[in-house]
Amino acid sequence: MPPGAVLVCGIAAAGDDVGLWHALSRLASAAATVYHSAMKKKLPTWLCLGALAFSGAVHAQSYPVKPLRMIVGFAPGGGTDVTARVIVQALSDGLGQRVIIDNRPGANGVLGTELTAKAPADGYTILMVNSGHTVNPGMYQKLPYDTVRDFAPVSLVMTISNLLVIHPSLPVKTLPEFVRLARARPGAINYGSGGHGASSHLAMELLKKTTKTDLVHVPYKSGGVSATALLAGEVAVSFNTIPSALQYVKAGRLRAIGVSSLTRSISVPDVPTIAEQGYPGFSASGLAGLVAPAGTPNEAIARLHVEVVKLLKQPKIVEQCLTLGLDPVGDTPAEFAQFIRSDMDKWTKLTRDLSLTM
Repeated sequence: MPPGAVLVCGIAAAGDDVGLWHALSRLASAAATVYHSAMKKKLPTWLCLGALAFSGAVHAQSYPVKPLRMIVGFAPGGGTDVTARVIVQALSDGLGQRVIIDNRPGANGVLGTELTAKAPADGYTILMVNSGHTVNPGMYQKLPYDTVRDFAPVSLVMTISNLLVIHPSLPVKTLPEFVRLARARPGAINYGSGGHGASSHLAMELLKKTTKTDLVHVPYKSGGVSATALLAGEVAVSFNTIPSALQYVKAGRLRAIGVSSLTRSISVPDVPTIAEQGYPGFSASGLAGLVAPAGTPNEAIARLHVEVVKLLKQPKIVEQCLTLGLDPVGDTPAEFAQFIRSDMDKWTKLTRDLSLTM
């Protein structure tokens, strides 16, 4: 059968939606056959190039043609895993292929990140990262990958705002009042964290540096233990996740005086950001983003980005984010790349100033 007849048969086979992509794949192969045949027979250049372009276009549009793996560098049930599971079904539906979560915990996400860096750059392996992705370069003297060079950003999916909360025994109700009190009592106010190098520790150290205050760090074994200590009055202030703190704020057992993100959280819209209370640019939020191995085809990155943006507009997803204290973002790959660089620079400087590098 001549190549032209092959194309016609392929188009006829694509008459229904169910077999469309399979038929288009056959068309792509047929077009490639036409190209090579035309080259051998020295047919016109426009025919050769047209067949080749058609083949490439169809292959680009057909992504994905098999399930994807989403690596999560943390254990099931943790914050990053929960965030990944908020979007995984909607992402699967949008792509038309199953996205399978693969938990690879260890070393604050380093193990899963290394696995992703070494995976084939074919669009079928993606990584859900958290704030450790930008903190680790400053925390570890050597990493088995380059945070910028070895990954292709897809999108900053969400930010996770933290609440700056104080024990009600402190005679203040706003951040400016707290700063004035802390400056009047240098070294007299304790703050709790989930341990040395934890996000709550780094966020408070950044606040100390920004506000020029002297607060005493009391590290605990986990964020949960730190929150309990704050409720008991063992420490006076801490950064807590919105879901863990909100119920106590509503009950009057804690007082929220600021949000760590650049914009107000949809979960607590009445609580002002730290940035808008006299410290522009202050940001110490967690993040949830998607990256792929460097060299992943642009077509795959673009498709993944489009589907992320679409799913973040779904009412069910928005409702889940509200419940969990997550703020949907869905920025572009270029914007996420810039965010990674600036966030990494910020935390690297801070961790080295605090001598936290391991």
